[in-house]
Amino acid sequence: MKRRIHAVAGGIGFLMILSFWTSTAISELFASHETIASVKSWILNGMFILIPAMAIVGGSGMAMGRRRKDAPARAKKKRMPIIALNGLLILLPAAWFLAGKAATGEFDSTFYTIQIVELIAGAANLTMMGLNVRDGLKMTGRIKRTN
Repeated sequence: MKRRIHAVAGGIGFLMILSFWTSTAISELFASHETIASVKSWILNGMFILIPAMAIVGGSGMAMGRRRKDAPARAKKKRMPIIALNGLLILLPAAWFLAGKAATGEFDSTFYTIQIVELIAGAANLTMMGLNVRDGLKMTGRIKRTN
């Protein structure tokens, strides 16, 4: 059961961050300021799903991997604090800041600087989470290990 909960929560977290990232990139490149503001508001509201999902995947992962010492488990254990800190110290504050600026129509250089930082941090988290999915599949035997 823990495995299923971990996989579902991880999938929700990954897909939400992916949808936040792609909707941001598409709206910034092709949409109006009103649409960008709507996307930023939607992302902020999505945190009410993303944050619990990430807490569940982190807690269940720690519980399942507590005693594991193999290479994929060690790699996941190294990446998870980085993912969490990136989310809490960069992505969450950036989401609040950008939603506030967009809501008041302040699309200035500060907005776009923080937007670039958010996109880079989001891409980093997606990459690390993707690697964690790969390593998790190796750990369960769903994909072949190449050592």
